[in-house]
Amino acid sequence: MAEADSKKVIKLVPEYLLKKRKAYQAIKATQAKLALLEKRKVSNGKPLKFKRLEDFLKDSHRRHRDETRIRRAKHRPPAPLPPTKNRLAFAVRIREIKGVSPKVMKVIQMLRLRKIFSGAFVKINKTSVAMMKMVEPYVAWGFPNLKSVRELILKRGQTRVGRRRVPLTDNTFIEQHMGKQGIICLEDLIHEIYSVGKGFRAANNFLLPFKLSVARHAARDKAGLLKDLGNPGFRGTDINSIIRQLN
Repeated sequence: MAEADSKKVIKLVPEYLLKKRKAYQAIKATQAKLALLEKRKVSNGKPLKFKRLEDFLKDSHRRHRDETRIRRAKHRPPAPLPPTKNRLAFAVRIREIKGVSPKVMKVIQMLRLRKIFSGAFVKINKTSVAMMKMVEPYVAWGFPNLKSVRELILKRGQTRVGRRRVPLTDNTFIEQHMGKQGIICLEDLIHEIYSVGKGFRAANNFLLPFKLSVARHAARDKAGLLKDLGNPGFRGTDINSIIRQLN
């Protein structure tokens, strides 16, 4: 009897309970680790971004150069408007805008050229020509032909629905959103953009800025410009060759 009492009875735990406990402990350990990382991130704050003195000087020089150029342009006679047959322009940003003047930055945002090698259509008038002159060192612009307009919209035409970028491939979708403007298909959209009709503003706002592509190993000069694209500024009908290269 004494021997029976001396032997302790070990209660067996079911295997599923052991697995459950192990999984719970692993989850708790992961949560504790994430909480510690969050605490360190909050205590440390945002990581410091080191900026060299040369970068400050470069940005200051570029900003001063833009302000001087804009101030001198005010004393010059305004640029003459192009012939009435050229009512549509296409602008593409081919240079970086880091450190530019706030006025130049505002115009670039109004033209919807926030990203490099992005392009957008612009209606030619006195105001838009003055805007183009202001951002001339960073933007190439000219008069696209019907073939270029068609290729851009068919290949890279997109619009925004909520937070998604939706390619323009369905005429029913275009009719739902642009039917009030009399645009029910892609051909109507292309015609409205190229002819700069009454619904040009709505059609242009319906289109997102075009994300153009550049060859990864394209040759660049010392200023960072692509050698094949040439210099920024007014290019006239040569803008069509730039569209062919980037589209």
